[in-house]
Amino acid sequence: MTPKELYEQIGGDYDAAVRTLMNDMLISRFIVKLLDDKSFENLMNAADAFDANGMFEAAHAMKGVYANLGLMNLSNAASEITEEFRPGAVRKLSDDEVRQKIAALKTMYETAVDGIRRFTQEQ
Repeated sequence: MTPKELYEQIGGDYDAAVRTLMNDMLISRFIVKLLDDKSFENLMNAADAFDANGMFEAAHAMKGVYANLGLMNLSNAASEITEEFRPGAVRKLSDDEVRQKIAALKTMYETAVDGIRRFTQEQ
């Protein structure tokens, strides 16, 4: 599987990844690092405790990492959580809506991780 095929499978933006990382070799090197990134786990732990600051910190970290990797659906979902819990901002979503957004992000993340695992097995 090529990096472009991986991105097609996981709903990523391959062209955005190329703009940031420049070539398939770097994309391949950095996309697999997502498997070791703890930001998602940190977000899930913060969400379980409904820790606003923890959700902000984890989602903010995820937003940047995912954008740099061209995983714009994940970056945008993390951005919504970031902005909801940005210190000093007025909340716009109910707690239930936040939980729904986090559940949707989790589904997207699991799809991406499954695809990346398949990608690493084929390398």
